[in-house]
Amino acid sequence: MSKPAARTRLADAAFALFDERGYEQTTVDDIAERAGVGRTTFFRHYRSKEDVIFPDHDRLLEQIKDRLATSSHETALAAVSDAVRLVLLHYLEEGDLARRRYRLTSKVAALRDREIASVARYQRLFREFIANWMGDSTESASLRAELMAASVVAAHNHVLRRWLRGESPDPVAEVDEAMREVLALFRGPQSRPETRDGGTTVVAFRTGQDLDALLPALRRLVEGEPGDA
Repeated sequence: MSKPAARTRLADAAFALFDERGYEQTTVDDIAERAGVGRTTFFRHYRSKEDVIFPDHDRLLEQIKDRLATSSHETALAAVSDAVRLVLLHYLEEGDLARRRYRLTSKVAALRDREIASVARYQRLFREFIANWMGDSTESASLRAELMAASVVAAHNHVLRRWLRGESPDPVAEVDEAMREVLALFRGPQSRPETRDGGTTVVAFRTGQDLDALLPALRRLVEGEPGDA
């Protein structure tokens, strides 16, 4: 059997030491020694011991940008869903490593802060893409883009954490359903309500009247005819 790659050995060594000694008490030299490599090899793969813990967010963000860039105005929301699934699949491929990271970051405040900062980068990328897709520079549109991006990230994180805790047997199906729920909350720019001169607005309501008796009154309202007060 071939020896695991140095990057993998370093990650395994780091997490083992974090479990044994604690994160703060573990040094880069400790990790390199446990992995059977030198400091130079460590820094060839990671910039710091924090980088051993977290995935390559720069690479993931570039992959998201590439996927979003291939979309048209009509397929923009599908591209957002695909991008979310892409990030989830990365964590699923990590398997136990992702779960070990989750346990560690739940204990170390400094690592939680870094994780929060990483999440903010994803949300900013989605917000900028959605704002551009909406094509509206008003404050209202800016708020909608921010809310939508936050919902996209929240949906992904909800499913990811369920999987990390062993609660989700099919996280890919769950994230797809979660994204459908999110996107249903937001109308696209093409589906905004028409003005009075540009179309018809239909309002649904409940009444105890029989439909046959109600239709003539509705017709009078639509056609502007006077009716009973």
